[in-house]
Amino acid sequence: MKTKIIQLIVLSAILLISSTNKVCSAPDKKKPIKVLMVGGGSSHDFDRWYKQEDVETLQRDGLAVVSYTDDPSKILGLLPEMDVLFLANNQPISDEPTRAAIFTFSQKGKGIVLAHPALWYNWKDWPGYNQLLVGGGSRGHDAYGPFRVKITNPQHPVTKGLPADFKLDDELYYFKSDTQGSSVTVLATAQARTDGPEFPSIFTVGYKKGKIVGIALGHDAASHKLESYQTLIRNAVNWVAKK
Repeated sequence: MKTKIIQLIVLSAILLISSTNKVCSAPDKKKPIKVLMVGGGSSHDFDRWYKQEDVETLQRDGLAVVSYTDDPSKILGLLPEMDVLFLANNQPISDEPTRAAIFTFSQKGKGIVLAHPALWYNWKDWPGYNQLLVGGGSRGHDAYGPFRVKITNPQHPVTKGLPADFKLDDELYYFKSDTQGSSVTVLATAQARTDGPEFPSIFTVGYKKGKIVGIALGHDAASHKLESYQTLIRNAVNWVAKK
């Protein structure tokens, strides 16, 4: 009888240790993507639509942890810890070390998302930005109003879950690729009229080892509150963050 009691105690201890080990060895939840979002400049309400709305969209369900700044001088110190750089600014990034760090970030295979304001030809003194990181840019757009976005590559992870086409009010950017710049792969086009010209609206840029997505949408609430836009920026951040 005494022997059986000892055996039961030993067996209970083994089961307890085994159970504890299983709990300890359980896989960790996927770590959130670390995103640095840079806003600021003119013509847009950056605090409302990027700092507030887009940060909330990206952080939903633990997809990302977003650090937002409208002070370009902070980029250099924050960038080394990030997985993704989300540029949504049309104010200058004038500091040469910061410019170099952004290129290095991409060259090392890190991800960059270029939102609406960052696709403009903003800086004449930094031509390499548009030529290499954007693969082109926009120098004009339609007056704010309705247009149609048509997905041309529904198989790409960035466009996954998006409707084949959707309409919104925004600024239709006249994005044009730089024939001397990095290659651009168009994932969606924008068109205001059925007989009007189509322009790239969502695309990837082939630069070094980096993964870059350009999104021409995003002027105000009509974009940022739209489910398709929210899906799009979450897809984009998730895709560029993957090795």
